[in-house]
Amino acid sequence: MKNLEKLQQRLGINFNNPQLLAQSLVHRSYLNEIIGQELESNERLEFLGDAVLSFIVSHWLYQKFPNYKEGKLTNLRSNLVRTSTLAQIATQLKIGQNLLMSRGEKSAGGEKNQSLLANALEAIIGAIFLDQGVAKAESFIKTQLEPFLNEILSRGEFKDSKSLLQEKIQEKIKETPVYKTLKEEGPDHAKLFTVGVYIQGKLLAKEKGKSKQEGEEKTAKAALEKLTKV
Repeated sequence: MKNLEKLQQRLGINFNNPQLLAQSLVHRSYLNEIIGQELESNERLEFLGDAVLSFIVSHWLYQKFPNYKEGKLTNLRSNLVRTSTLAQIATQLKIGQNLLMSRGEKSAGGEKNQSLLANALEAIIGAIFLDQGVAKAESFIKTQLEPFLNEILSRGEFKDSKSLLQEKIQEKIKETPVYKTLKEEGPDHAKLFTVGVYIQGKLLAKEKGKSKQEGEEKTAKAALEKLTKV
């Protein structure tokens, strides 16, 4: 395992149990290439970190913006916890250079893969929560997300394409768009997901993305462009 002292300095956290931080940096592909080492991937920590992140951001926004309606809070939260935002934070913290992954994943640019970086950051948040408690996790999350929150608010626009499409469809026909993964192709380290969005059972648009989330966002954007032209 790589020396994690510099990463802890960048995170601003000294772990009581550094093994938790180490585990948060193990991509599942790495487990296929090691023998005789008892390592666990970061997926369980990612699962926990995702929930901690959502809870803390929700609570933060609820307190910070007492006059915002539920829809506005939801859209703001979705912008803060989206893959691209988390990947930017992970890049700033140089998390990619500490990730353990297979040779194939690494040669395919895994250290800069947005989805992989975002997942690793969520795993680190899970590790912080277990090691330091909710207060430290909250402090870390707010510190990292505050600049993004200020930027979003200064632009005055913080609705993603999925949120905008949902509002548009519900306004017209009182229904919610349904997203379906139509196809998965390519090796594990370079998968492409084809996602379609359906309205009343009819395919409105479909696009490809490097993750299901990215595919859904691109598909929603394409659907919005179609509806604008109608």
